[in-house]
Amino acid sequence: MESLIKFVQDEFVTKKEFPEFGAGDTITVYYEIREGEKTRTQFFRGVVIQVKGTGTTKTFTIRKMSGTVGVERIFPMNLPALQKIEINKKGSVRRARIYYFRNLTGKKARIKEKRA
Repeated sequence: MESLIKFVQDEFVTKKEFPEFGAGDTITVYYEIREGEKTRTQFFRGVVIQVKGTGTTKTFTIRKMSGTVGVERIFPMNLPALQKIEINKKGSVRRARIYYFRNLTGKKARIKEKRA
């Protein structure tokens, strides 16, 4: 059964090449939105809270502040609507999943930038 699933994923799911990123990085995701007959490109810029899964089931969660309200969005890596991902800043964090970031506000909610 597992070999059948792997075969279907390899044959029918198209893989896109995106840059490597991890938790703490600030990224911009450009994705396509369909509104009736029209399509437009929208972007979502925020901090990556987690990267989860492997292969075709890989997903990542991004958090941004919209005014005083935190907004999180989960994107599958193989989403057909994903157009491109830009890395704005590389963050220096010690954990793979930074859920504690949800409770931080103000100056404490800053992530130190990784030096190149």
